[in-house]
Amino acid sequence: MSSDFTSTSGSGTRKFIKPSFAYLIEKKRDKGEFSEDEIRFIVDSILDEELPDFQLSALAMAIYFNQLSAQETATLAEEMMLSGEVVDLGRISRPKIAKYSTGGVGDKTSLVLPPLAAACGVCMPCINGVDEDFVISAIDKLEAIPGFRADLPLKQFVEQLVKVGCAMYAPSASVAPVDTALYKLREQTGTVPSLHLITASVLSRKLAEGAEGLAVDVKWGNGSYIKDLEQAKQLARSITRVARGMKRRCVALVTDMNQPLGDTVGTALEIAETIKLLKGEGPEDLKELVLKMGMEIVRLAGVAGSTLSAKQTVEKHLSDGSALEKFKEMIAAQGGNTAFIDDPSKFTPAKYIRKLPAPKRGYVHTINAGMIARGVQVLASNKKGKPDPSVGVSEIKKVGTQVKQGEPLMMIHYNDESKLEAALEYLRSAYRLAPKRPTPPPLVVERVA
Repeated sequence: MSSDFTSTSGSGTRKFIKPSFAYLIEKKRDKGEFSEDEIRFIVDSILDEELPDFQLSALAMAIYFNQLSAQETATLAEEMMLSGEVVDLGRISRPKIAKYSTGGVGDKTSLVLPPLAAACGVCMPCINGVDEDFVISAIDKLEAIPGFRADLPLKQFVEQLVKVGCAMYAPSASVAPVDTALYKLREQTGTVPSLHLITASVLSRKLAEGAEGLAVDVKWGNGSYIKDLEQAKQLARSITRVARGMKRRCVALVTDMNQPLGDTVGTALEIAETIKLLKGEGPEDLKELVLKMGMEIVRLAGVAGSTLSAKQTVEKHLSDGSALEKFKEMIAAQGGNTAFIDDPSKFTPAKYIRKLPAPKRGYVHTINAGMIARGVQVLASNKKGKPDPSVGVSEIKKVGTQVKQGEPLMMIHYNDESKLEAALEYLRSAYRLAPKRPTPPPLVVERVA
């Protein structure tokens, strides 16, 4: 069964015969390539709820196994972007650069980089997607600050970008709605790992934010959704290649996520560590990643030309307090109480703090960051649906650290004693000690530009 409609292109108006959904599934099953009109038809059918879930599931699975070409992926990204509201940042003269991360345990860079970029003269819109988080979202962390709101009207989001230069925005049903619908189905059908669907999803949302360029952090390891290094490298190449095809500047770093980033995991604890980073302090691994991602952002924006100039620009705005001031501006603009930024001790502490003792003497050989995240999730869960902000772990011993028997591998902050034993099962199993010092892996594995 098919019908037709007219399609307008640069060469004039032509007739497109609507294919059946079964034909499209069979075409991709047999490794065919969709035309632009066919992709547009698929996106329109999802938007209009005309494509049944069982057929969309079959189509997603066919794409998962037989992939999309770079051109198909670019077309899908553009059509999904155009399926909803596209933020118009044309009146902002500063360069507009977005940041995307595949999410990792203890990663605070999504909180640090927007105000840092704004302090450097770059506008950074941030619509936080569900695929950018690992257990605790950036929005959850910010909402530990009393009064902070991420559910802004789009108009207010744009006004804040004009005034402050950065804004954190919760996922909106009006932005790339087809991507939202497709992602929910991918979660239910085991097709989330499709590199080409991830690429189209990322670019549709980030370009809908009004970004002119994109800095990407693809994490791999036990604390990320991507467990395989080669797959992470392929995703980085896919996003940068398709972005270039869409005439957008893009750089990707492939980074190690086989241990937590920084010294803390947990909402309020991570906010406190974020403030340290914005003062140019904090853990060395996080400082390294903030510096390298910040350098990519200012170079993409044209604010700095050489590597040395980019490094000096980022370091200057971290050390002189201007990045921290931008963070406070952003928090205040979104209703947050900046007194908690000036004095993080105002956050309500957990009732109990106990150490996780090392079972023997040795070196930290490996850490399963995902296990630590799950342990924190057990402690932080509550009936309200949002994680308990005071709960988490701190003073995390990293790979290569020597410990004595009984010395703390981390400090555990918790409020509910009934959840402790279940959490300890995850936290204990996260560590493996060995008699010889291992060589810690490099944080940045590869740069793709």
